[in-house]
Amino acid sequence: MKTPTTNSLRIILSSLALGALLSTTFAQDSKPTPTPKPKVAIPRMTDFGADKCVPCKAMAPILQELQKEYAGRIEVVFVDVWKDQKPGKAANIRLIPTQVFYDATGKELARHEGFMSKDDILAQWRKLGFLPTEKK
Repeated sequence: MKTPTTNSLRIILSSLALGALLSTTFAQDSKPTPTPKPKVAIPRMTDFGADKCVPCKAMAPILQELQKEYAGRIEVVFVDVWKDQKPGKAANIRLIPTQVFYDATGKELARHEGFMSKDDILAQWRKLGFLPTEKK
């Protein structure tokens, strides 16, 4: 048997739940929606490795430097193939680290297996024509 207290409690709880739902909905609707910036296609180097692999660990600070120094001009991506094997299989990675250089459309242009220094990575981008040649 339902008591008046039980019915009152249900009505109060229902009202609170509805109020919370409406306030969340209106709060979300009243905020201006940021206009997404169109993503410009840029060339990319993907380093396929693992965070526990010794040469991959040695490359980590190099990749971070490149990400900062060439942001907006060249994309630098790290994929841990021990945590997610699908991208490595799709790219036919046989050993790590492997660096794959892509143009802005995603077409593979070059590949290197093993540790790659910052100078060697930049030389590869120059060879591919994405960075100006160094003046001597």
